[in-house]
Amino acid sequence: MTFVKAYTNDETLEKDVNKLKDNNISSGDIFILSHDDDRTARIVKNTEASGVDYNKKDIGDFEKQGDELREKLRELGVSDADAHEYEEDMDEGKVFLIVKNDTAEGVLS
Repeated sequence: MTFVKAYTNDETLEKDVNKLKDNNISSGDIFILSHDDDRTARIVKNTEASGVDYNKKDIGDFEKQGDELREKLRELGVSDADAHEYEEDMDEGKVFLIVKNDTAEGVLS
């Protein structure tokens, strides 16, 4: 199952990433994605989690950043409809936490 949560506050997102790690969820199952590569990199650095910066993953050449972000979301198990909606939310400045672990929702609820 893929757990997805949108954030407008980076500190809250960072706290949630650390909470996931504290609950033995591997950083390999935690992904951060936004329109702003620098913002994503800063969050990753602040959480000291390696490999969660999905903005850096190269999945091919795309004409538009939105197309690339939607494809990255689909690769992580997000439906086409949700990927489109989440990418629009990224246009508005939201950053997304995506976790490929069944216990993530229970940890963060």
